Amino acid sequence: MKSKLIITVLIASAIFASCKSTHIMSLEYPKTTKKPVIDSLFGIAVTDNYRWLEDDRSKETEVWVKAENEVTFKYLDNIPYRTALKKRLSQLWNYEKVGTPFKEGNYTYFYKNNGLQNQNVVYRKKGDSEPEIFLDPNTFSEEGTTSLGALSFSKDGKTVAYSISEGGSDWRKIIIMDAASKTIKEDTLVDVKFSGISWYKNEGFYYSSYSKPKGSELSAKTDQHKLYYHKLGTSQKDDVIIFGEKASEKHRYVGGYVTEDNKYLLISAATSTSGNKLFIRDLSQKNSQLKTIIDNFDSDTQVVENRDSKLYVVTNLNAPNKKVVLVDAKNPTPENWTDFIPETQNVLSINSGAGYFFAEYMVDAVSKVLQYNFDGKLIRAIKLPGVGSSAGFGGKTNAKELYFSFTNYNTPSSLYKLDPKKGTYTSYWKPRIDFKSENYISKQVFYNSKDGTKVPMIITHKKGIKLNGKNPTILYGYGGFNISLTPSFSVANAVWMEQGGVYAVPNLRGGGEYGKKWHDAGTQLKKQNVFDDFIAAAEYLIENKYTSSNYLAIRGGSNGGLLVGAVMTQKPNLIKVALPAVGVLDMLRYHTFTAGAGWAYDYGTANDSKEMFKYLKAYSPVHNVKEGIKYPATLITTGDHDDRVVPAHSFKFAAELQEKQTGKNPVLIRIEINAGHGAGTPVAKTIAQYADIFGFTFFNMGFEQLPNPIKK
Repeated sequence: MKSKLIITVLIASAIFASCKSTHIMSLEYPKTTKKPVIDSLFGIAVTDNYRWLEDDRSKETEVWVKAENEVTFKYLDNIPYRTALKKRLSQLWNYEKVGTPFKEGNYTYFYKNNGLQNQNVVYRKKGDSEPEIFLDPNTFSEEGTTSLGALSFSKDGKTVAYSISEGGSDWRKIIIMDAASKTIKEDTLVDVKFSGISWYKNEGFYYSSYSKPKGSELSAKTDQHKLYYHKLGTSQKDDVIIFGEKASEKHRYVGGYVTEDNKYLLISAATSTSGNKLFIRDLSQKNSQLKTIIDNFDSDTQVVENRDSKLYVVTNLNAPNKKVVLVDAKNPTPENWTDFIPETQNVLSINSGAGYFFAEYMVDAVSKVLQYNFDGKLIRAIKLPGVGSSAGFGGKTNAKELYFSFTNYNTPSSLYKLDPKKGTYTSYWKPRIDFKSENYISKQVFYNSKDGTKVPMIITHKKGIKLNGKNPTILYGYGGFNISLTPSFSVANAVWMEQGGVYAVPNLRGGGEYGKKWHDAGTQLKKQNVFDDFIAAAEYLIENKYTSSNYLAIRGGSNGGLLVGAVMTQKPNLIKVALPAVGVLDMLRYHTFTAGAGWAYDYGTANDSKEMFKYLKAYSPVHNVKEGIKYPATLITTGDHDDRVVPAHSFKFAAELQEKQTGKNPVLIRIEINAGHGAGTPVAKTIAQYADIFGFTFFNMGFEQLPNPIKK
């Protein structure tokens, strides 16, 4: 056991004077008691020494969290340039950010942040009047840890329902307010989770939730999602269950959406994060029954728009890159579908507004946008401001203008106003930020993975860096759940690059960059492909002298935290620093917490088969920490209120690493208090966390001072 580790660390003097001072910093990890629990799966015994850390309500876990944080922050406090990093992050973050405007009733609404506000504020204005604050989430709690979630207006814009999250939890409350007077209309709805808010006329709205779980609401399993209808003026206890009541037919994710014309209710039901059933109800007919559009989980299918009974449906059924089909609501099943926008070699996402469709295609993870009318005729290609990622183009049918954003890794996001009839656009808002994009370069390369698969990667850095293998580099990845990593600007990454850092993002299998086949190639018994793609990306950066193992950090969050955990245990000598955030790290038990079982499409579960169990065990980070191995310097980050990927994953991984680590590299866990999986985290907490992550990374790469010291 190596519960105590003495590390010699070199630190520069606090004022970065030419003379350097050194001292010995004692790093003594808290003692994590072993309480072995032995499970038998397919006749194979598996010992879990730290299962007691799964109990987020126990005093013992609370004491452990406090002790770990004390050790971690004592270490971080001794990094000489941590304060300078935090200052620069705050300086660069401190610029006004404005969201896309949208019309509701007589008002135009938009989100804005003055710079360092913990939460974005909702403003509104009528005509050319001065904007006024409509909702300020910064007033919801003293520490800024209560955030605004969904915001939805009745069809006439006179009533608004909005959800809030407290402490980063996925559990929500829904508050109903008169929009004109900004006064609360009725009792708050509670115990809402994974839910939108969709209004039917001005009478009420649909929302989704689970029954309150037994045990801890932050970790107990939730597996039967239900769709409810709340009628204004009634109590929540009288809300009607619309879908999901049958115990014999459990769905983990259920959502309801009312079409803009109030004619149809669409219901999506899924057991996993990929694949859904789809149902429709004609709300114009009293007591109409649900009609099935898709009765299996073999595709991802949604209705994107309707014109009377004509439904425009986006699907990957027999179209891995997606297409749009047209069908009549009276006979909506697939045998009646006709192609409207056919599948292409590039992955499609679709939006509608102002009487048009806007088809965004990913071409090697970069956006291309085509505009169609409702007859399926291609009107034009929208020439984007550059090479990068666009988003938006959506709006109501009668909208006169639409908005979209554009960004890439070295260009902060800007907003543009589009005239949909002419196809021309003007700048609506550009950020005034202290960052010179022209001094940086973003380059896409392609490399071969272990099995020869070609994988794209975008590498961004200051112009003129020397390819000498000594550049501090962060390799960031995700590789799962059909999620695509497209180019986008980050203030935090800008600060990293200001310091001469390289930021590299490969588009790993498991993601959605090349459609369903690319996703499936990184799931279940093919999950190792994702790790191999990431390892090959690291090797490319080293071989091409961007960096070397002594200057390479790997980072990822959630499923990306699993990626980091798997790669650092498989290839500990490849990297210098590992930064797993809110990671899925215990692959034998992930499905027993909250809605984790819904991730089985990507992972499979240990109960599926002996083959699946052995495959998961072979890469599960918690189960692959070995005695006598020198693991990279590791800073694990998580939140104590994370009820999506419960913090027990990170707790158990930290305990295993601290016990078995060999050598002088520190293994620390930074546990954010009153924070969840990431959404809604206050800006102040985010800045502090990045200062710690970057400080830890530079420090463990051997930098006694920052490569480009920040001016005081």
